[in-house]
Amino acid sequence: MNLRFKPRKDTETVGRALAHDSARGHVSGRARYIDDMLEPEGCLHLAPGLSPVAAGRIRSMDLSAVRAAPGVVAVLTAKDVPGLNDWSGSFGGDPILAEKEVVFHGQVLFAVVAKTRLEARKAARLAKVEIAETRPLVDVRDGLKSGKTVLDPYTFEKGDPAGKIGRSAQSLDGEIVIGGQEHFYLEGQISMAIPGEAGAMKIHCSTQHPTEIQHLVARTLNIPDAKVYSECRRMGGGFGGKESQGGQWACLAALAAWVTGRPCKLRLDRDDDMAATGKRHDFRTHYSVGFDGKGVVEAVDVSMAARCGYSADLSLGVVDRAMFHADNAYFYPEYRIHTDRVFTNTVSNTAFRGFGGPQGLLFAERLMDHIAIALDEDPLEIRRRNFYRRGRAVTPYGMAVKDNLLEDIVGDLARDCRYQQRRKEVATFNKANRFLKRGIALTPIKFGIAFTLKHLNQAGALVHVYSDGSIQVNHGGTEMGQGLYMKVAQVVAEIFGQDISKVEITATATDKVPNTTPTAASSGSDLNGMAAKNAAVKIRDRMAKLAARLYQGKASEVVFSKGQVKIGSRSVRFEEMAKRCFLERVQLSDTGFFSTPNITWERETKTGNPFLYFAYGAACSEVMIDTLTGETKVVRVDILHDVGASLNPAIDIGQIEGGFVQGMGWLTTEELVFDDKGRLRTHAPSTYKIPSCSDVPEAFNVKLYDYPGKKPPTIFHSKAVGEPPLMLAVSVFSAITHAIASIRPGRLPMLDAPATPEAILRAVDKMN
Repeated sequence: MNLRFKPRKDTETVGRALAHDSARGHVSGRARYIDDMLEPEGCLHLAPGLSPVAAGRIRSMDLSAVRAAPGVVAVLTAKDVPGLNDWSGSFGGDPILAEKEVVFHGQVLFAVVAKTRLEARKAARLAKVEIAETRPLVDVRDGLKSGKTVLDPYTFEKGDPAGKIGRSAQSLDGEIVIGGQEHFYLEGQISMAIPGEAGAMKIHCSTQHPTEIQHLVARTLNIPDAKVYSECRRMGGGFGGKESQGGQWACLAALAAWVTGRPCKLRLDRDDDMAATGKRHDFRTHYSVGFDGKGVVEAVDVSMAARCGYSADLSLGVVDRAMFHADNAYFYPEYRIHTDRVFTNTVSNTAFRGFGGPQGLLFAERLMDHIAIALDEDPLEIRRRNFYRRGRAVTPYGMAVKDNLLEDIVGDLARDCRYQQRRKEVATFNKANRFLKRGIALTPIKFGIAFTLKHLNQAGALVHVYSDGSIQVNHGGTEMGQGLYMKVAQVVAEIFGQDISKVEITATATDKVPNTTPTAASSGSDLNGMAAKNAAVKIRDRMAKLAARLYQGKASEVVFSKGQVKIGSRSVRFEEMAKRCFLERVQLSDTGFFSTPNITWERETKTGNPFLYFAYGAACSEVMIDTLTGETKVVRVDILHDVGASLNPAIDIGQIEGGFVQGMGWLTTEELVFDDKGRLRTHAPSTYKIPSCSDVPEAFNVKLYDYPGKKPPTIFHSKAVGEPPLMLAVSVFSAITHAIASIRPGRLPMLDAPATPEAILRAVDKMN
């Protein structure tokens, strides 16, 4: 692989390509996850009893055989909940245990508490449940026909797009169905609850939001938040699936511990996890576009209907973000961007890497491909003609696009990867081959960074310097493999001028940093890095003040660098300075707080700035398809991505690679299939196909963009990297579109996502 980045010269530790703090633990199996922790004496295990139908009224539940089964200690139903029987962190409507009705297949009806996990699972199958089944609403079309929604429709609108489209020199109509995606984190949903004194409860939970777990458990047990302590050292993947969805399992474990007075653990089986937890929202999108003879868009009218499932969960923010990114890199003079949040009798869909942005962006790129094919032009040229630029730089939500890197990044990548020459080579190949077809596409991304819900843009941190010079860091961000802990540790090491080996990273815990927000929206480093920096700076400044007093200098001239504290010509080891601070009674611990500035989005009035900045990137993908089998091979990928001034290039490159492959899976192999009874049929790795090692392109070239000009107002001028790279994989989908389109030039392939072999064959058949 060709991995390239420009090393930083303005910092010592920040910007170094350091290994993930748990890298050795990951590869050796020594990194401890919740299921690796030693279980407390007398620990019990839970297994949920899931609904066998998707919709209906519960007539009866005979659990006598369950209670009598070997090893069973208790069986929990809704009647056992002392507080609120709802695990929702947003709009409500998510019962921990079903009461009177069933609204999706796999809903939890009861939970078995037994001495072993196997005994609990066996006992759960002995229940006799009678449900008056009704016909479920399964897909988006069912929901639209019923008129049932989980939230009100929402629209961005400017001008008279329908009229403008009618008056445009050319116009097109189209539709694309965009599939959902299973998170498929390696570590499934798991929680362990340990009862404490006076009704207190400690929760170990694999979650992106420990504070929400604390709040939900307290609400379920009807106790104050301060009596609940939630902790997460690491997750084996999250991708958004543990932002809200861990709540139900934590509440059940805590309820079992409350009822039995013993430690209780719940670890979902993979099949149950896939059936009972939410996915990426799937969309059905209809659009009309008017454009001039050069393919420059004059007006867009798009309606996006999202399958939300049985409750709102996080659908307000997810579908809103699809609207925020329905423009991607392109200026729409007049527009109507409309969304419906559709109710279905399926599990409530939830956050997934990109949080709706990928679905909106995929529409924008389909639009560009459609225009290019209609005009018989290079899609890259159509894209560039529609880029945001001076005089055309206001988004459909009213935010100006400043510091625009689109043209620079796309131009640099096109030259580096020889796009134009390779496009000619692809055309030559396709003319010479009847059954094998190649395609190439270069697509950009412009992704907004911040939570669009204003109050979530805040973070706290706690930093200790010990008298031996070692440093301990805690903050509200969670580690799910993305390298957040290492990045924040690098920030703190940089402030103190200490080697990274001197910084100890500790588990995210609600008794150390309270009232945290979820690690999501790609903002983990932006928020927690800045909070940790603010805490460290306060301690460093006190140390500098003492150093100036002891060694006759000015505090402003004290330098912390390479393990030394320098005052003029004098230099002492950091460890020595820390001990002197203790002896002189100087405080060596402090908290830090950060709230993102300039976030002013008001949803009701549709005004303000929902993002602090945009992250940019571009990818060129080349594919080959077999028109007889529908099989696809990604031949080569070239990526140029903007991460600002990288905090850790090794981690950032890893995130770009991983995000791209995950996005490629969403768009090519990962297909969620529900039958007409609302049952998920792709509920295991045998039927749900995530990308494997062999799917990663052999030629996979990743380069970090050398950020020019004004630096972003972020932690050491870095930019978010978690979510944006996933959308680079849209280039694969567009390349497949290009390959199929070569069969019959001038016609847009009717290709939906994911572009599985079956979907490709259907599209090929319609081209003939």
